[in-house]
Amino acid sequence: MRVLVVSAPLIGHVFPLVPLAAALRDAGHEVLVATAADGLDVARSGLPVRDVAPAFDFGRIARGMLLRHPLVARAELAGRAGTRGAGLLFGKVNDQLADGVVALAEQWKPDLVVHEPFAVAGAVAAARLGVPAVRHENALFDGRELARATVARLAPALRRHGLTELPPPAAAVAVAPPSVLRQDGWPMRYGGYVGGGELPDWLREPGERPRVLVSRSTVAGPGGGGPMRAVVAAAGRVDAEFVLVRPDERLARAVLPDNVRTVGWIPLPAALAAGAALVHHGGAGSVLGALAAGVPQLATVGPGDRRQNAELVATRGAGIAAATREITPATLTRLVADAALRDAAAQVSREIAAMPEPADLVPRLAALA
Repeated sequence: MRVLVVSAPLIGHVFPLVPLAAALRDAGHEVLVATAADGLDVARSGLPVRDVAPAFDFGRIARGMLLRHPLVARAELAGRAGTRGAGLLFGKVNDQLADGVVALAEQWKPDLVVHEPFAVAGAVAAARLGVPAVRHENALFDGRELARATVARLAPALRRHGLTELPPPAAAVAVAPPSVLRQDGWPMRYGGYVGGGELPDWLREPGERPRVLVSRSTVAGPGGGGPMRAVVAAAGRVDAEFVLVRPDERLARAVLPDNVRTVGWIPLPAALAAGAALVHHGGAGSVLGALAAGVPQLATVGPGDRRQNAELVATRGAGIAAATREITPATLTRLVADAALRDAAAQVSREIAAMPEPADLVPRLAALA
């Protein structure tokens, strides 16, 4: 069969779709990814990709939403807007994607469309062609709510394509470990594609001291720099080794404490195998990556879904939720020394490992077409 995989034009949205897309390809099915802008980096995975919105500019859309809806924007920046800000933002995103996705679908004629919750343009194309659509979760939210909030802002695109509403998906794929969040759909083990990169030899084995990896968002904007500067300020008073992954140029050139090193783009799951903890900006991919690796994490609360993600981790006991200003030597020491955090993280890792692999879902998806 032919499977069209549709994602919003952001790395953090499209990379988690790669394992299932690759499993479909490896089983002999034709797979094509439809996205745009930064999402086109998924081509590094070897999957064929089509740009469905060549002029797409996520920053311009986000700035416009912030200016037109200041109260929602304030709540969104604090991580307390729920689905209101997301619906406004990704409604506009999908309005710009819909025409290109539908045109591609009409040309390529897929038998099945797989889309993430913030890429309901895929569901529009599936409804237009009369083929099944499958929602593939890629975050720590209820994808039904995210999709509903986006579709509620998509009336003009629906009208352009002769639709008044979207039918419910034929199925859904859930990636969250149930002890952290219960999602609707067929469970599947999380294993998001990380974009390649080489792992230096010194990161393949544990160091003399606990090694803490520190990452940042792949999206520019509020909170994009993440917790790196706060970690650097505290690191010299912590008995651990810190590795900054993809620091900005200014921080990479700065004089750093003796126990802080920097690296470029690396396969983070491989590095976490020899690491003791992860400090990050609160993105869903980082949360799920640390949970899968079974290492404690410090997730900073921030805009969008980052507050909820961090609080879910803390509630499960597998890590710490903290504002950037709360990152202190004591906080970082607890991250690497607290046995309860390690035990909870290991429990969730075993839970994820017991979930079905992407290949296990391929026959179920094929049966829908």
